[in-house]
Amino acid sequence: MAARTAQIRRETNETRIAIEINLDGEGRARLETGVPFFEHMLDQVARHGLIDITLTCDGDTEIDDHHTVEDCGIVLGQAVAKAVGDKRGIIRYGHAYVPLDEALSRVVIDLSGRPGLEFHCDFTRSLIGRFETELVEEFFRGFVNHAGATLHVDNIRGRNAHHQAETMFKAFGRALRMALSADERQADVVPSTKGSL
Repeated sequence: MAARTAQIRRETNETRIAIEINLDGEGRARLETGVPFFEHMLDQVARHGLIDITLTCDGDTEIDDHHTVEDCGIVLGQAVAKAVGDKRGIIRYGHAYVPLDEALSRVVIDLSGRPGLEFHCDFTRSLIGRFETELVEEFFRGFVNHAGATLHVDNIRGRNAHHQAETMFKAFGRALRMALSADERQADVVPSTKGSL
């Protein structure tokens, strides 16, 4: 499999973002978004997905964190789509259950080419520090719309909002890692009866 890397730059009136990823990395992250809790979550994606991510975002966090979090989801989706190319030789589907103390989440992903998000989490708090928990869903929506992925995210249980969020991001990293993995039995095959994704 050829090197699966990508670089994306995106500038709007609300955010200026640069990202570099290596889908076959070691799980290293260098993150500067101005949103510390969000960086903690992205670090989980890199670590558990074994994806190297370098991401900087200069966003309008003086207003709130919404544009930064959503737009980082967008560029991560764009970068994954670019790096994976025609998806030849990948498993395509991935899933993971991840616990953290009392919390448990399940994430299932299909790198289908069709964006779709099913997000189910009743956060026990609206804020984790200054981070608005509703932005978790916005991040995943930005990702699926630009990665062309179908994603189901279910927080099955949890009392601590930090734990709820962390299990979802860790499970997302693990599921993405599985979906992007090489399928040794079909190394030169696009995993679809249509012949393209």
